[in-house]
Amino acid sequence: MLSETIARVDTAMRPLLLQLLPKWLSVYLYSSGRNGFLKLLTSERPSAWSPPPSLARTLWGIRFNAPLFNAAGMFKTGEGYDLVARQGAGAYLAGTSTANPRSGNVKLGIRTPFIPYPRSGAASNWLGLPNLGHTALAKRLAKIEIIPGCPVGVSVSADPTTTDHSTKLGELVLGMHTYVECGVDFIELNESCPNTEQGSPQQSELLERLEFIKSEFIDKRSRMVPVIVKFSTDTELSQIPDLIKLLVELRFDGVNLGNTSTNYSELVTQFATSEQPLLQYFTRQFGGGISGKPLFSKTLALVTAAKEILNNIKPDFEFHIVGTGGVSTRNEAEELLAAGASLIQWYTGYFESFGHHGHSLYRAIFSS
Repeated sequence: MLSETIARVDTAMRPLLLQLLPKWLSVYLYSSGRNGFLKLLTSERPSAWSPPPSLARTLWGIRFNAPLFNAAGMFKTGEGYDLVARQGAGAYLAGTSTANPRSGNVKLGIRTPFIPYPRSGAASNWLGLPNLGHTALAKRLAKIEIIPGCPVGVSVSADPTTTDHSTKLGELVLGMHTYVECGVDFIELNESCPNTEQGSPQQSELLERLEFIKSEFIDKRSRMVPVIVKFSTDTELSQIPDLIKLLVELRFDGVNLGNTSTNYSELVTQFATSEQPLLQYFTRQFGGGISGKPLFSKTLALVTAAKEILNNIKPDFEFHIVGTGGVSTRNEAEELLAAGASLIQWYTGYFESFGHHGHSLYRAIFSS
């Protein structure tokens, strides 16, 4: 298929291109190319492949054919379900969505800036939560013909453009109820996005937000739709005990540990020397978050710490850990599962793997 040909050629040429092209031009080409490639990719209909039955698991009463699926941010407008279900993903996650539609960040003439670092297995982005808004996205998700074993989830966030705090909370919970009505199987509350022009709206008033969702959604949901709270890869290990205890106390259904990181000074040493100038250019001009292999060790440490706390608490209801950040191989996926993750998400690793295996990427990672 055309997307596979483009991905293979780009995988082969990308390291040299990024060395030769001016930095601004590299960011411009890969930002616009990323959006065009996603449209092509989601229009394709590959042959269906199902993971081995031994990989299936039932969590919160929902069957997942495998533990691995896409992270939020890949399919922001509700496209791509049939694609990943046929590829063999264990689930599908749309969003992150907000109450109001967002077009995303624009700077230096570049919309939703993005750049890969192929030698480092990493990428940077400053997308700015582009999305259709809760209502429009819910209407799209309601039309999905669900394939058994590949449930539909949605990622949601407080809207950074809503200035009144009580209005912001009300909009968020109303959106969550809208997704329940449209038939989604699970909801991920994104408390980890660093990439809006308004900064990180999730950094403040966390306790108040979680308590509001507990009283106005968890206690009032019309059917059991689990809510997983997603925290940044930059979360300190010392914060994990209190975060897990809080989520269990409020009876949230799980935690997702890992997203892009803004810890540039620490991560730069994990990048290939030849790619460090491009990384420094991107972070200086756009900021944004780093994703990919350099995050894996921190993701693993967070999952390990969370599982240890969870074993000590022993909640009287189902509470699961999701690991996100740096996964691109079967060994990495197995390490996270062994550490205590019940599910795993990938983003940069998905596209790295697609460049080598095309639409057979899930078959490759589960069979390697």
